[in-house]
This record gives sequence, C-alpha cells and structure tokens, in this order.
Amino acid sequence: MNTRQVTLVIGNVSERSRTKALALAIADALAARLPIQLRVLEIHAIAPAIGVGLATQELPPAGRAAVQAIENADLVIAVSPVYKGSYSGLFKHLFDLVHPEALVDRPVLLAANGGSPRHALVVDHQLRPLFAFFRALTVPSAVYATESDFDGYTVNSDALLARIDEAVDQAARLLQLRQHAPALLRAAA
Repeated sequence: MNTRQVTLVIGNVSERSRTKALALAIADALAARLPIQLRVLEIHAIAPAIGVGLATQELPPAGRAAVQAIENADLVIAVSPVYKGSYSGLFKHLFDLVHPEALVDRPVLLAANGGSPRHALVVDHQLRPLFAFFRALTVPSAVYATESDFDGYTVNSDALLARIDEAVDQAARLLQLRQHAPALLRAAA
C-alpha cells in the first residue's frame, strides 16, 4: 500500500489546545490504519506567513509552502476550534488562499472542538459548506468534541474515540477508492 500524503490543518491559536489534541488523535488513528506522511499546519505557528497576503503569490515561502501542502495532499484533515458559532478567521483565510480547483474530489475529514454541545452543528453548517465550494469529498462522519471529552489536553472519552474511529475508517476507504479509481475506470471502458 502506498504512503499517503496527509495534511493536518489545526485552527489552534496557541501551542497547547484541545483542538490540537483532537487533531493529533485523529492523525494517530489514521496512521494506525494506513501508511501516511503527515504534514501539520498549526494556525498559530503559520499566521505570520499567511496573514500578510491576499493571494498565494504575495506570501513568504513558509506561507506558500502551507498552501501547497494543502493543495498536494491526498487527504486533508481540517480541525478548528469554534469561535462564535464558526471557525476562526485565520483558518478561513488559509483556505481562501487555496486554489478553487485544488481539492476537487479530494477527501477531507472535518472536525471541530467547542466549549459545549450547542456548537456541534458547526461542522455541518460551517465547515462542510466551505469544502463543498472546493468540491472536495468530505468524509460523511465528522468529529465534534467538547471540553468534557478531554482530561486536560488528552482525549478521554470513549464516545469521542468511537467517532474518531468511524470518521477515520471512512477517510481510509475514500483514499483506497481514489487510489483504485483510475484502474476501475480503465477496466469499465
């Protein structure tokens, strides 16, 4: 099986965050199923490189590399904290820099972390439409976590781990289907 290029975009605004813990738990679950090469993009770390331009060509090398990591990934895992019922502005700005055709038919696993269950629909009402614009293949099961799913900065909820496993299984199947799609299309012709 080929090693998959996976780009993990974490919308965290600080080094330590539950959003990062959730994102890494998803990446670890995927790595347990498939050989992956993981590229991690943390908003707090790349903000100086992406916040300075309105187009990719205006960015410094680190900003252009972040956009390219998304555009060239076999799978994107997009994980955002919830701010006022949506993802953060810099998270959105990063995806504003991605070429509109770059993620067509590309699997994207969606996840979010919020302070309470009231924000659980942010994944379907905010993140999913963003990736629908790109015509990406969003994984049917998304992952949403709240503070009660963590012990500090460690996932400690069996229900959350089950949701992660379900979403990761679906992402792995989408990756396998994408890998075999050209051969299947040739066989059908």
